Amino acid sequence: MAHPNASGAGASPVVHGFPHIETVRAAITALYRRLSADGIQGYATSVLPTDVAFADHDDLHLGAQRVARALVQHLHLPDARMIVGFREMQHAASVELAAGPEYFIELNDRFRRHRRDIGAALAHEITHVLLHRLGLEFPGTRDNEILTDTATTYLGAGWLLLDAFREDGVSSQKLGYLTPEEFGYVLAKRAAVFGEDPSPWFTSPQAYPAYRAGVARALLDSQQPPLVGAGWAGRRRYARDRRSALSGAGGVWRASAGSYSFEGGGDSLRVCFSCPTCGQRNRVGVRGRVRVRCGVCGSVLTCDT
Repeated sequence: MAHPNASGAGASPVVHGFPHIETVRAAITALYRRLSADGIQGYATSVLPTDVAFADHDDLHLGAQRVARALVQHLHLPDARMIVGFREMQHAASVELAAGPEYFIELNDRFRRHRRDIGAALAHEITHVLLHRLGLEFPGTRDNEILTDTATTYLGAGWLLLDAFREDGVSSQKLGYLTPEEFGYVLAKRAAVFGEDPSPWFTSPQAYPAYRAGVARALLDSQQPPLVGAGWAGRRRYARDRRSALSGAGGVWRASAGSYSFEGGGDSLRVCFSCPTCGQRNRVGVRGRVRVRCGVCGSVLTCDT
């Protein structure tokens, strides 16, 4: 079965913003659940530009095979052999997900002329192979492709996909299903865990602004009540919602902001909120300042409940 990689090269305007943010967050949670926090730590170093560099004078097929091998090693697929070909096709790339150990990847013929983006296309397709082997998938093509883009990026190869985004007054190119800002968001989430700044690797003038927009959006995740990083307005809203939950008849009380909810009532009131690292929903009793360890990623969260 072929898994196409979306391409927006000159076909339609590039979508911006965060329309897939909830699916992206679910994908990060699914990665942590499947790989574990220790498994995620195995991807602490991103694939480096020198490992996937592709000069115009390089042999097309030998160069593609070299980049594919580098990405296979980065994604911890030691026994997977990628055979890369080129042909005219609607999408940017596709991969046949058979049992292995050989996987056939086809790239759009336009990559013969745009060789610096071959690494980005291969990163997405090889991540499809990794997820296939892990048995990790989302229902529906759209959500599964978003999962693949998110995994590619969070595991250290997706900065290539953001760097493949280029846009000017007459043309545009974007690889993958995420918006540029969503790629920036996932990169920011990764940077928060590993202390890694991918921006020096960008060659596209449009990649850095998209990354900064993603950083700003990711920062908001750590500023939501009941986390102590919440701002004054959020804390005030949370106190009002907590009073409403305490005065209610129990059950589930969901705040209008949607970032947290309350369960139970009286002395057994609990608040449910998302871990800013992995997105897992955590529940904790409402009893003032507490420290909570996320059950999925192990992050220690300081909360004022």
